[in-house]
Amino acid sequence: MALLLHRIGRFAFRRAWLVIAAWAVALAALLGAGIGLGGQLQESYAIPGTESQDAIDQLAAVFPQTAGASVKAVVEAPDGSSVEDEPYRTAITSMETELEGVDGVASVLGPFDEYAGDQVSSDSRTAYIQVQFDTPTTGVSDASIEAVTATGEIARDAGLKVAFGGEVFQDTEFGLTITELLGVLFAAVVLFITFGSLLAAGMPLITALIGVAAAFGGISIVAAIAPVSSTAPMLAVMIGLAVGIDYALFILSRHRTQLARGQDPEESAAEAVATAGGAVVFAGLTVIIALLGLLVVGIPFLSVMGVAAAFAVFIAVVGAVTLLPALLGVFGRRLVPKPTSRAHRRANADDDTGRHTMGRRWVDLVLKAPVVFVVLVVGLLGAAAIPAASLDLNLPSGGADTSAASDANANDLIANGFGPGYNGPLIVTVDITQTTDIFDDLDAIGARLGELDDVAYVGDGVPNPTADTAIIQVVPSSAPNTPETKALVEKIRELAPGIEADYGTPIAVTGYTAVAIDISNRLTNALVPFALIVVGLSIVLLLIVFRSVFVPFKAALGFLLSAFGALGVTVAIFQWGWFSDFLNVEPGPILSFLPILLMAVLFGLAMDYEVFLVSGMREEFVKTREPRTSIVHGFQHASRVVTAAALIMFFVFFAFVPEGSGAIKGIAFALAIGVAFDAFLVRMTFVPAAMALAGKAAWWLPAWLAKRLPDVDIEGEGLRAHLAQEEWAASRPAALNADDTVFGLPERTVGPLSVELPNGGVLVVRGDAVERQVVTSTFAGRLAPVSGRLAVLGSPLPSDATAVLRRVALADASADAAGGLTVGELIGARLDATGSWFRFAPKRSDVVEWVRRVADATGARGSITPETPVASLGAVERVLVATAAALAERPRAVVVDLGDEPEVVATAWAPLARLVPAGTALLAAIGPDAAPPVPDSALAERGIRTLDVTLTPAAVVAPLAGLATTAAPAPLPEEALR
Repeated sequence: MALLLHRIGRFAFRRAWLVIAAWAVALAALLGAGIGLGGQLQESYAIPGTESQDAIDQLAAVFPQTAGASVKAVVEAPDGSSVEDEPYRTAITSMETELEGVDGVASVLGPFDEYAGDQVSSDSRTAYIQVQFDTPTTGVSDASIEAVTATGEIARDAGLKVAFGGEVFQDTEFGLTITELLGVLFAAVVLFITFGSLLAAGMPLITALIGVAAAFGGISIVAAIAPVSSTAPMLAVMIGLAVGIDYALFILSRHRTQLARGQDPEESAAEAVATAGGAVVFAGLTVIIALLGLLVVGIPFLSVMGVAAAFAVFIAVVGAVTLLPALLGVFGRRLVPKPTSRAHRRANADDDTGRHTMGRRWVDLVLKAPVVFVVLVVGLLGAAAIPAASLDLNLPSGGADTSAASDANANDLIANGFGPGYNGPLIVTVDITQTTDIFDDLDAIGARLGELDDVAYVGDGVPNPTADTAIIQVVPSSAPNTPETKALVEKIRELAPGIEADYGTPIAVTGYTAVAIDISNRLTNALVPFALIVVGLSIVLLLIVFRSVFVPFKAALGFLLSAFGALGVTVAIFQWGWFSDFLNVEPGPILSFLPILLMAVLFGLAMDYEVFLVSGMREEFVKTREPRTSIVHGFQHASRVVTAAALIMFFVFFAFVPEGSGAIKGIAFALAIGVAFDAFLVRMTFVPAAMALAGKAAWWLPAWLAKRLPDVDIEGEGLRAHLAQEEWAASRPAALNADDTVFGLPERTVGPLSVELPNGGVLVVRGDAVERQVVTSTFAGRLAPVSGRLAVLGSPLPSDATAVLRRVALADASADAAGGLTVGELIGARLDATGSWFRFAPKRSDVVEWVRRVADATGARGSITPETPVASLGAVERVLVATAAALAERPRAVVVDLGDEPEVVATAWAPLARLVPAGTALLAAIGPDAAPPVPDSALAERGIRTLDVTLTPAAVVAPLAGLATTAAPAPLPEEALR
């Protein structure tokens, strides 16, 4: 991965304006499509598989007039008056008549109608009109909502106070307030302090804002074809902005440090993307995986939120590794810190100098008494987590119109006039297909429901026109989001078996309140399994990255401490009401999906900080084997950037708290506190203390596990080795360079061998079949060398094996290699492999041309045709056909095994010389008894050097300059080598 990122960074730096233009086009396309499609945000809390949702689906089929969205038009008479007085009663009746004519309204039930329920308060000051639409909330048009609220003028002219409430009034507008902009401003200040440069500070902001805009465009496109809640884009913007700034910060910080040390800007940008960018990709993937893990919960609206946030994180990662290096390419050396700046002094400071940074002083303090700090952090976060034990989850309550159309909050008027339960009535559906005494049974069922605790009112049972389903309205005494209402729902469900046994009428509970309770219950039950999945994932990922048993489990424990500590503080403020006025928070139940979102997002951020702090410790420990020195080294070099990243995260998240929407406030606060806990208490205090206590055991890994774990090279050691080999290969341009290269397997090696083959040259590899195949396959990039340095066509192996595979072709001339193919089919297959994506089959003329070349090389024109079976050819002809098929791929080098037969080898040299183009290197393998080409062969006439490699336990590689031999040569004297 490091090598791929290195190439991406270098390409973006060199082709800066091309990359920037591509981003501009992509951004315009996403935003244009999102705006053009006109997608609207919709609150849809459907949850398949629950009793409440199944009942809603049933009502939509058999009782459609009750399945649509509902609105309450609430009126309140002045003090000392009654809604039944004139002119109030007439105004309410006129308002009811106007509502019946609104497009999309299915039914209207006024407080004075014959079948009205309990729609006038006990003091007669408050009443409400029940309005039922013919479609769910997502299908109600803005025009219909405006027409409904416009009828309020009739009652208002009569002197009544008017308010509207219902699901259709839930806030689905997406917008940023001044406080969110203040969060970005705080981030800019932190960046300026970190870099000491306005230019450098602006780059992370630019990449993050562009990424957020692109993510919002993508979400807008999805909103045009599927329901997307208003929380989804806000969450995506909040997370995308925070991680976008942080990811760019990590890469830019590494780049500026390298520039201050005198590195070339292009090389620095590429290396920063490969190293710090590797950690960014890893951290981004962990966040994405955790967010996509929300899909397994099985709640559609939560799945959409997870996917939207994951998309924003993906865009942030792509922007950090492509757009940022392009900006680095545009500004070039203008980003180099001045020699007198603090950034330059920090980058070139010696770890042992007397002037220690704040990070160095802090880690020195922690390491003086690591046990104390471990106990302190665990105690603080454990205490902070205590309120989480009383966690009460719920969805946002039903909306109320707060625009100029309402004189007050409808929910408040209903609660004051009737009781809080009227804001969330329960709907009990009754299957009456098996009863013959419908109304008596419905009355009896209603009476049983009325006997339950916390019931304020039970309406009459209302059958549908086909008399197969009836509904009974049950109004709780408590507010919709209280534990008492949740208990009432469970009690009604406990009555269901007895009611069905007595009356033969199955019942179910539904309505917005019941749906919210079911969602909260499912999310509560999913919290522990989801936490186990996230923790298990973190352990596996960190085990791979750090190749240590202690580090992953310590990181997982720290993550759980910070997550539950943040959840506890959130409960204390948002549920218990601590400091609620100061933070502009209305106390109540915690948003039902907050804990899972907190774990998903905080997990990725925690692993982000863990990687940046501990990777430096591991790198130093590998060099020195000194645990304490490694902790100090890794901490002091990463603490500044982690501190800046955490502060940026905190400010961006916290900025959504004071004026954010109700749903996003709790999420933003929990994430802000979680980031602060994890960065400053866990990663920068608990981690170094725990690592110090573990000592060398912190880096222990069983040998059997080490062999099975992939090496992701997060520190970029493999990249640095590749760059060193690449520099070595560039200094000796040739078709092939081997410097003490050992081939084969560690337990069975061939070599070491050293050879330098000029471009277009011929290398003869002579030895036993297995040995020569191992060597030639390694030259062709199919096998990795055991040790030593090896470069083919300027590409080092094994790190650049992909490039070698593209430019070196293997010719298999064995008797059974072609199977039953003809010459034309064999060559055509290789031609087809190199064709363009729009080319479905090789041209017949191309196949015929290569067959002609084979015939010309052998001097037997007409004896070989495209229809000739390969199996019918002689050994030499088969070698030439296989070579021609390999050459059809247009390689820069071709590898062919001529076999063990001396006669075949001797006969094949001349036609091979004619067939292989002069600019293409030929690597030919022959048996130990076969002879290399003689000087007067066609190869020697072309002036190509022939190198002979004899494979023995101490192999000797020597150029045979004009030396004729028919047997395995003895080692040449030193004066013959040149």
